[in-house]
Amino acid sequence: MMKGQEQVTFWRDPTLNQLELLRATYVTHSFAPHTHEGYAIGVLEKGAEQFLYRRSTHVASQGEIVVINPGEMHTGSAAVEQGWTYRMLYPDASLLQRAASQAAGRPWDIPFFPSAVIHDPWLASLLLDLHATLATSPSSLERESKLLWAFAQLISRHADANLVLRPVTVERSSVQRVRAYLEEHSTENVTLARLAQLVNWSPFHLLRVFRNAVGLPPHNYLTQIRVSKAKRLIAASMPLVEVAEAVGFSDQSHLTKHFKAIVGVTPGQYARGCR
Repeated sequence: MMKGQEQVTFWRDPTLNQLELLRATYVTHSFAPHTHEGYAIGVLEKGAEQFLYRRSTHVASQGEIVVINPGEMHTGSAAVEQGWTYRMLYPDASLLQRAASQAAGRPWDIPFFPSAVIHDPWLASLLLDLHATLATSPSSLERESKLLWAFAQLISRHADANLVLRPVTVERSSVQRVRAYLEEHSTENVTLARLAQLVNWSPFHLLRVFRNAVGLPPHNYLTQIRVSKAKRLIAASMPLVEVAEAVGFSDQSHLTKHFKAIVGVTPGQYARGCR
């Protein structure tokens, strides 16, 4: 890999407190010593990166997580000849403090992470999925849910303070109210905040209780509702592009992606089978 093969994609998400995101491949690029106002959290997809941080040199390799605390000076350069590819998130400190407070069920300080390089394959997979979702999904509920869930897991597993998740209670009537709302508003871009407001819970508590009771997070349950409605409309010979809009997907490609994931065939295959 040569310098010409370096690639950088950067964007800012105004719907998530101006969260900055980066996916990049660097080979010869070397970061000058610098700091971030918020956190720098990411996962190495390929290669290895070395960086100076808190008076020590660290190396992060494929599959490992990098966490830089706010205001901490650090550098960054290739640790191997082919460079490194990573996905990074740069959240404001308030985002992680909010996640910690909701997970604990009480006010919590800004989390501090003592390890700059974390080996946790399960969490790395969660963060990679989050980053990919933020790059592609138009669903506010999915984006907000995955962000809050991933940050809460990172804090509970690797922050220095012993954050213990409060117990999950069985509250069937509230869960049923959320399910009914999702079914009634399945064509809308539902938000996590709206669902939490509906039952007077914190968003994180809603995620935990709903997952525990239903077996799926709310955004997956909403997708399932939409796919079920899509099956009925396809069986009634509605054109696929109209089906996508009618059930709440942003376009036909999103319908196809989620339909096949749940049904096992594409909408087109399902339509031919129905005929």
